Amino acid sequence: MTRGKAVEVFNVTKRFGDYLALDQVSFTIHENEFFTLLGPSGCGKTTLLRMIAGFETPSEGAISLFGTEIATLPPHKRHVNTVFQSYALFPHMTLEQNIAFGLENLGWDKARRQARVAEMLEMVHMTPFARRRPAQLSGGQRQRIALARALAPEPKVLLLDEPLSALDLKLRQAMRDELRELQRMTGITFIFVTHDQDEALDMSDRICVLGKGQIQQIGTPSEIYEEPENRFVADFIGETNFLEAEVIAVEGATARVRTAFGFEITTFQKGLTGPGRATLSLRPEKIGMEDQAAGNLLTGTVSAKNYMGGYTHYTVDTPAGVLRVSRRNAVSQAQSYEIGREVRLGFRDDSARVLAQ
Repeated sequence: MTRGKAVEVFNVTKRFGDYLALDQVSFTIHENEFFTLLGPSGCGKTTLLRMIAGFETPSEGAISLFGTEIATLPPHKRHVNTVFQSYALFPHMTLEQNIAFGLENLGWDKARRQARVAEMLEMVHMTPFARRRPAQLSGGQRQRIALARALAPEPKVLLLDEPLSALDLKLRQAMRDELRELQRMTGITFIFVTHDQDEALDMSDRICVLGKGQIQQIGTPSEIYEEPENRFVADFIGETNFLEAEVIAVEGATARVRTAFGFEITTFQKGLTGPGRATLSLRPEKIGMEDQAAGNLLTGTVSAKNYMGGYTHYTVDTPAGVLRVSRRNAVSQAQSYEIGREVRLGFRDDSARVLAQ
């Protein structure tokens, strides 16, 4: 089933004086989609969100909401709401009053407001706390109320500007599940801004990776992680090993590559047109060690080891350079390899991705 277009961004450029924050950015966000803008600080993701919200105006280009041009509309005339990192709750109001505030400004009558407030409190599991004030809540509870207040007026699009960054790790993980469930329940298009790759991979239908004011790649979480289109994306999303390589031949979506290890592999590629220098991206978890080694084999010496609960991360020195290897601790007290031990490594051809220089 084809979904309609919720937000369309056409060749948007934003300048602050001589500083180019966004450069010819274009993409489409679909109805009922959880879409994430992901990138490092200063990449332009918050500026882009603020332009969709109406707090900034594009220097060039256009933005439309469900087919209507909105780039010059003031924020209150757009059917969007924003959840900020700081929550921006009114400290002197109860939770009920916070949620009802925007509805009252929209002219909703008292009975309708009360019904909607009760519905929102129930949706975010905060009904018993309705008469409390924000200062009496935990960070996660305040986040829930900020979400309820933003969702109450039934916006067509909800914008979320790094809303989980102030929470501790366990609470962030729990709130990811709640956000995703809220999006499914309401059917509202969510546009989520974050620099946290785990958040983006966990929650998103699609991810737009931004870097240096430009789109680096748009795709599903698995496409972004498994099929990075350039070195920036491969480096920013997860960990990876970058290896020098030489492309011998390109045939459609595959390339024959001579690796730094001395052997040749055939693997997937994007953007290559012919022979030349290239970079291989090889994720640490794609490399097998000892009993898990298969495919292209090589040996190395363990030079560092970090136990991380579910995984143990190894640094292995090989004749062609240093490799980072992740081994899942699938069994309690599983065998580990100490620093100084020589180990056998292996990886399949299709575990590596070849990137243009």
